[in-house]
Amino acid sequence: MARYTGPKNRIARRFGVNLFGRARNPLLHKANPPGVHGAKRKKKSDYGVQLDEQQKLKAIYGMLSRKQLVRYYKEASNSKANTPQAFTERLECRLDNIVYRLKFASTIFAAQQLVSHGHILVDGKKVDRRSFFVRPGMVISVRTKSQNMPLVKTSLEAGGRDVPGYLSLDAGNFSGQLLSSPHTDQIPFPLPVNIPLICEFLAHSS
Repeated sequence: MARYTGPKNRIARRFGVNLFGRARNPLLHKANPPGVHGAKRKKKSDYGVQLDEQQKLKAIYGMLSRKQLVRYYKEASNSKANTPQAFTERLECRLDNIVYRLKFASTIFAAQQLVSHGHILVDGKKVDRRSFFVRPGMVISVRTKSQNMPLVKTSLEAGGRDVPGYLSLDAGNFSGQLLSSPHTDQIPFPLPVNIPLICEFLAHSS
């Protein structure tokens, strides 16, 4: 899967949040959304609101494609679990996202790079597929040869971001474990996201 290389700062300013956790906050000098500043903005249609919610979710998880969202939605709707919950779980348990939540990387994009370059192990075996689905009980770790990477050490030592309760982190051993399936209300989204609305949108447009 190709890595997203588009305008990250523009997307962050659109939603008024430093979505990608960048060290140089894109909102500090350009607090206004992109576009014509000072112009009156029309109220968005229902379709526009749904598109915005979808874009938020795509951004939070590293600019996933619409095709990926549709696939996760179909898997969730075919499961016996609550569809919005199952849908969110599939996104949250992607290997690249778990690596980010465990603070092995400072941004979701850095986490994607760690995984795709073979620096991450799952239960002791190298996995370089970013979309790999992490299940409860699995242990995620950084390869021994990769533990001295500045990217990893700096991220682990940085404050300001806690590891969610459904994960455990052993920072000294550069490893962590998914303890249980994450519930939507446990996930530290950087901004509010209407998951049921996104599911409804995907159901009618997929």
